[in-house]
Amino acid sequence: MTTTAVRSQEPAPETEARRRAGSPARPALLIVGAVGLVVTAWLVCNAFLAFAYHPGWFLNSKILIGLLGLVFGIGGAVVFFRFLNMVIEGMPSRLSEGLIPYAFLLPALSLLGLMLLYPTVQTVVYSFANADSTDWVGLENYTTIFSTGEFWQALLNNVLWILIVPIITVAFGLAVAVLADKLSPQGEKISKSLIFLPMSISFVGASTIWGLIYTFRAPDTNQTGLLNAILVGLGGDPQPWLQIDSARLNSLLLMVILIWLQTGFAMVLISSAIKGVPEDTIEAGRMDGASEIRIFWQVVFPQVRPTLLAVFITVLILVLKVFDIIYVMTNGRDNSDVIANLFFRKLFVEQQAGQASAIVVVLLLMVVPILIFQVRSYKAQEANR
Repeated sequence: MTTTAVRSQEPAPETEARRRAGSPARPALLIVGAVGLVVTAWLVCNAFLAFAYHPGWFLNSKILIGLLGLVFGIGGAVVFFRFLNMVIEGMPSRLSEGLIPYAFLLPALSLLGLMLLYPTVQTVVYSFANADSTDWVGLENYTTIFSTGEFWQALLNNVLWILIVPIITVAFGLAVAVLADKLSPQGEKISKSLIFLPMSISFVGASTIWGLIYTFRAPDTNQTGLLNAILVGLGGDPQPWLQIDSARLNSLLLMVILIWLQTGFAMVLISSAIKGVPEDTIEAGRMDGASEIRIFWQVVFPQVRPTLLAVFITVLILVLKVFDIIYVMTNGRDNSDVIANLFFRKLFVEQQAGQASAIVVVLLLMVVPILIFQVRSYKAQEANR
């Protein structure tokens, strides 16, 4: 009787095989989901095309178009994912279980591919074409840009920006974070708010503000620029600051603008890292008789080093792409050009799409190693946690 009871509890061979095979496909659900996906994508795309090309259909009302854009954008996304889920559910269960993560990542990855990957590949292709991208010229564009002094001048300036701006930005951010942490809670809030305030200003706006500081006027007129007003007040002669390329002074003055903008960003992240340092490690150092400076360098600094590296790399990538400040302040005159501004001028002023694409490819090659290093650093940090 016992043997019979045990055998009755064991699943039948057919039942076990069916369980392992999973549920079969449901063609009707699969077809409905697929058709719904196509129709939803078609409707949403055409709706946004209508917003762009036929605003008269919507009474030329930007408010109405904006509201309808929200409805079609959010609603379309919900409906799209609902039909996508139906497609997954209509597949055999063993297949659908493996496809679910990839299916829901597919729209986001498709948009990233359309907005980032495709333009990158197209730019690389255009770098081997002529000025209007109608014929292949091989490596001629690269030969041309590497043989011109303006490219090497821009590249040298980019290197100077890389060597100076990220280090000073991180140093200032670290100093402000440490000093602000010593203030009262109210004083810390006020000081950090003032330091972070430039982050709310666009690069163009910041350049305009600093233009008022660097402005130069003829010696016989009133100086509206702050630096020249101080210099004249001390008995000196006004200087055209942004035209002085000796020792790269004009480029250094432009770097000050980006440092001013990014110090608040560095301060916020570094301050959060400092506050995350366990208090018991700091107290242990104090009990051992270590000074505050030694505690900072031997206890606090090693624990916030990953954040410092992250901030440094983020600012470094930003520096490689810097454009707005140079374009607004000097437009590359007086040996102050950088690669991004040179690209803009080649493409939109000189109408040399091939050379502009080649310049961008060079910039891309400069950024990629930094991105790889950043990813590896993050992986190493995660592994050490």
